[in-house]
Amino acid sequence: MYSFGSLAESPKTVLEPLAEISHRFGAISLAQRLEEIKVWLMDDLVILEQDIQQSSSAEGDLADRAASHLLHQPGKRIRPLCVVLAARIGGQEMSVDVRNLAVACELVHAATLLHDDVLDEGTERRGADASRVLYGNSASILGGDRLLIEALKRVQSTGQNELLSRLMDVIAVMVQAEAIQLERRGEFVPDSAQYMEIISGKTASIFEWGLRAGGVVGGLDEAAVSALSSFGMNLGMAFQMADDVLDLDGDPEVTGKNAFADLRDGKLTWPLIVACEEDPSIEPVLRAVARSPAALTGERSREIRELIVGTNCLEATRERARQFAAEAEAELAKLPESSATEALKAVVSVAINRGV
Repeated sequence: MYSFGSLAESPKTVLEPLAEISHRFGAISLAQRLEEIKVWLMDDLVILEQDIQQSSSAEGDLADRAASHLLHQPGKRIRPLCVVLAARIGGQEMSVDVRNLAVACELVHAATLLHDDVLDEGTERRGADASRVLYGNSASILGGDRLLIEALKRVQSTGQNELLSRLMDVIAVMVQAEAIQLERRGEFVPDSAQYMEIISGKTASIFEWGLRAGGVVGGLDEAAVSALSSFGMNLGMAFQMADDVLDLDGDPEVTGKNAFADLRDGKLTWPLIVACEEDPSIEPVLRAVARSPAALTGERSREIRELIVGTNCLEATRERARQFAAEAEAELAKLPESSATEALKAVVSVAINRGV
């Protein structure tokens, strides 16, 4: 399980779980870089985590408790970390505005998780019971709504009206992408163009906004902010591709997700698209799963997984993730070298190696 830990127990920060992942995959040099970055940003990231966890109260109403339960679960916090690092590129340390933008980025992400678990009838999130299981669907929906409102208020407090407008656009795109997924439930059509539209909206758009937000509050010029935005979009695409691999090849004890969750929910993923291209006989099998996901149990689940991974779709997906990662790093190369840009390179490496 990615471990963030309780601040009362230890000063763990977002970079510690990333370093643990790197150690697990044998990427010692990368793990060492992350440990160095952790020491560099320790104070800032502890403050950031405290702010995230205090955005909802475990003593409040049901909506607050549903949100608080999720926010207190171990998380990688990659999105707010990216905001902090982007601001550092411009020489801006952890100001109130940086903190509010970083927390807003995480709260939008957390809100989508609360909503997704209701739509997907998810039972686990980050290795624990999903909020909807403990507090009910209505409370989870309202908890997510509260987090979205809190995120918008935090951005508004910075006086950056363009960032506020852009974040509202991002939320609209996220809703649209989720609506497309909902519309497709119960059917399976391996449409690569629609897949790219969905993941750019659901996953990559908030990365893009966070990197832009950090660059803007960091005082960077428009060319640098544009490079960071493009970096964020490519990072988000790579991140989702790696996540797709984990659905078929990840250990639930490590990922904190139900095994084959995407497959059961009839979600379109890149490995499934590639598998159908390599072996057209797989498409009707996946269409049947989409119609009757309850049938995906026991031996049948293992059989279908073997059929899918036998096409080499996992390595093809990893390669596509590496391509997005390379495009992200090309955007970073447009910026002056600094500890912050090196840290963002490390984040890219971890993001794509989660599915190794």
